[in-house]
Amino acid sequence: MAFTRVFIHGLESSSRGNKGVFFRARYPDMIIEDFKGTLEQRMKKLNRMLSDKKDLILVGSSFGGLMAAIYACNHDDRVKKLILLAPALNLDDFKPFAGKRMNLPVTIFHGRDDDVVPPAPVRQMASQVFANLSYHLVDDDHPLRETFTTYDWDALLRGDA
Repeated sequence: MAFTRVFIHGLESSSRGNKGVFFRARYPDMIIEDFKGTLEQRMKKLNRMLSDKKDLILVGSSFGGLMAAIYACNHDDRVKKLILLAPALNLDDFKPFAGKRMNLPVTIFHGRDDDVVPPAPVRQMASQVFANLSYHLVDDDHPLRETFTTYDWDALLRGDA
């Protein structure tokens, strides 16, 4: 089965940020676009981009993690796996999904020293929404500068759980 891999960057980043460059070099088939504007504008673009896609593996960083999680909650039939990097699930925009229980595999990496997105409320919210959650609190900061390249991306981006 062929999977469609997508990377969604953070609020003040772009497809040319460190993570986008990393993924583009290693996974040339990965969809890596730029998102601008409000959450609503960004979600419209994401929905258009993925409207004809299925078997998605979404990787979202910070605000892009929020976007990936919202997309998965609204299109759980299309998403096979979520990988969230310091996702901004603490924002009010994700609160409507608090009661939803989803079984798709979700992996979160969050820096213990994140001073942008606090790990504790994110972990709490993720635990309420994602039943199949693998949460990793790592010795790092918000951009995961020290640990990001050490993750087993080949395994994470495979379609098997």
